[in-house]
Amino acid sequence: MFRLTLVLVNWLSLIAMGVAAWTALWAYSTHRYVDAFSDAIVPVSGSPEQKIQAILDWMAHPPARFSGGIVGTPDDRDPLDTLNYKSLLEVCGTATNAFINLADTSDLRTRRLLLLDTNHSTKHVDAEVFVNGRWIVVDPAFRVILRGADGQTLTRRELADPAVFAAATRNIPHYDPSYSFERTVHIRLAGLRFVGTLAGKTLNFMAPGWEDSAAISLVMERRELAGMIAAILGVLCLIVVRFSLRWYGRKRLHIDLIPVPMRLQRAYRAFVDPAS
Repeated sequence: MFRLTLVLVNWLSLIAMGVAAWTALWAYSTHRYVDAFSDAIVPVSGSPEQKIQAILDWMAHPPARFSGGIVGTPDDRDPLDTLNYKSLLEVCGTATNAFINLADTSDLRTRRLLLLDTNHSTKHVDAEVFVNGRWIVVDPAFRVILRGADGQTLTRRELADPAVFAAATRNIPHYDPSYSFERTVHIRLAGLRFVGTLAGKTLNFMAPGWEDSAAISLVMERRELAGMIAAILGVLCLIVVRFSLRWYGRKRLHIDLIPVPMRLQRAYRAFVDPAS
C-alpha cells in the first residue's frame, strides 16, 4: 500500500508539472496577444486617463470585423474572445474583462468592481483604475469614466452618495439607476455558499485586504493564470506529500527508497558501461 501510494503521488506530480508548464505557455501566449492588441489601441506616452479613454473609445467603435455573430461558444474569460466579439463587449461582465486585460498590458493598475443588490447578487460590473493615488470608477459597458458635476473623476465611496451618483450618471444614455454603489465587492465568494464563506474568512485572516489586490482581480479574469497558479500549488503540495511519505517509509517502515536522480544515474551507467 505504501509503495502504491508513492507511485500514485509520483505520477500525480508529473501530471501537475505538465499542467503547470502548459498553462504557463498558455498564459505567455495570451499575454503576448493582448500586449500587441493594446499597443495598437493605447498611446504609450499618454496619461492614465488618456489610456483609459483610448480603450473605451475602441470599445465604443470597434472595427467592422468585430461586429459579426458568435461562432461556436466563446469563452467569457478568454481575452481572445472578449476582445474579438462585439456581442461580448456589450455585456458588462465580459466588457469589463476586455477592459481589465487591455488596461493591465497598458501599465494601468485595475480591478473588477461588483455592484450588489439587497440579496448580495451581482447587478452590474464596473472597473476601478488606480490614477493619481485614487481608485477611480470606469464603466466599460457604457464606455465612460464616471465623473462628478465638476468633471472630476469619482471613487466608489464617493459614488455611494446618492446625490453624487445621480449627477455622475444623469447624462449616460440608458443607464439603469439601480446600478448604484451602496454595496460593492471586488471578488464575490458568497456564491460558493459555505465553502466561499469559509474561504473568505480564511483569506481575510491570513492576508487582510487580499481581495483589493489588482493582481488577484487579474487572476480572476484570466483562466490560464488561475490554472497556472493552481497547478503550481498542486506541484508544491505533492512535493511535500512525497517527502512526507519518504520520511514515513524510512522512519516507520524502514524502507530506504533510492532517489530518482540516483536511479537515473545508475541507468545511465548501465547503458554506457554494461560491464560495470
